[in-house]
Amino acid sequence: MQRTYEHLGAEERGFIMAMKQQGESARAIAKALHRAPSTICRELRRNGYKPQHEIGPIGRPRVAGGYDTLRAGKRARRLKYKVRRVRKLDPAGPLWAKVRALLEDRWSPEQIAGRLKQDYPGQQTLHVSHETIYTAIYAAPKGALRRELVALLRQGRGARRPRTRGTDRRGQLQDVASIHVRPPEANERLLPGHWEGDFLVGAGNRSAVGTLVCRKTLLVVLAKMEGCTAAAALEGFARAFAPFDEELCKTLTYDQGKEMAYHQRLEERTGLKIYFADPHSPWQRGINENTNGLLREYLPKGADLSQFTQQELDQIAWSLNNRPRKSLGFKKPSEAFWECCFNLDIRIPTTVALGS
Repeated sequence: MQRTYEHLGAEERGFIMAMKQQGESARAIAKALHRAPSTICRELRRNGYKPQHEIGPIGRPRVAGGYDTLRAGKRARRLKYKVRRVRKLDPAGPLWAKVRALLEDRWSPEQIAGRLKQDYPGQQTLHVSHETIYTAIYAAPKGALRRELVALLRQGRGARRPRTRGTDRRGQLQDVASIHVRPPEANERLLPGHWEGDFLVGAGNRSAVGTLVCRKTLLVVLAKMEGCTAAAALEGFARAFAPFDEELCKTLTYDQGKEMAYHQRLEERTGLKIYFADPHSPWQRGINENTNGLLREYLPKGADLSQFTQQELDQIAWSLNNRPRKSLGFKKPSEAFWECCFNLDIRIPTTVALGS
């Protein structure tokens, strides 16, 4: 069977009609023509062929169950010269320029598609699906341009790797509150003030950045850490929560990493109640895990994270907080956070609101 596809010719169509008149199956015809069975099936289906059991006892098809080589040939020639629809994301078009600008701002194709529908309601020419964006990128000819376009997409693994479920060798925290007793308002993401947290670790586990994300609004806060120790986590997270009103410091959900050994002291300094996920259960903190994946665009693995200042981390958080998110109906986390605080009459910290 040939590996490159060629359109069926007139002789092949005549052979198909003759074989069908003799009652041969599509698979037998494909074998004789050295074609794929699916090619023969599509040719018959597109040109009106009906098996005898579908025609019925009174059906009197003109030839071969409805397949006529002359009619099929005319159809093929007509489609060959039919004008093709102009691609919606033509590289020379204005919509592509807008999409590419948003990709360069680190928006995902899904975020772009959702936001365009919100910003231009009723203007179908300015709407595009995320699949169309991906197709436009990967349909580009191989070379420097395609590599440049693919580089605008978020990095991802070629295949998912199984998570290890061996014995936890990190040591056990003392007097921890389980995620299973977390209050319902935190579980159901009803109000702001319920957070998920983690450490984003740099090269050789020698540097780290604290990541915090609001479960309700997806607002991201980054905290500079002076190392990867429990003392560094205590100071870094306490400093990050200091500007927040007490209504925005209700709960924090964390994994059972050793950097949270001083969790009780952190509760005393911030007013938070800290709950811990089960070991090897990252899905229990799925919002934070997803956020960490987004942050790796700015804070790549293998980098020395100690070189980032708090001001630079605030700018990264502000950039992420101004991307539309699907789970928020394509609102931006900053918009959702402002709206919640305004409706609940909660003071908004300037450092978080402005990213300064």
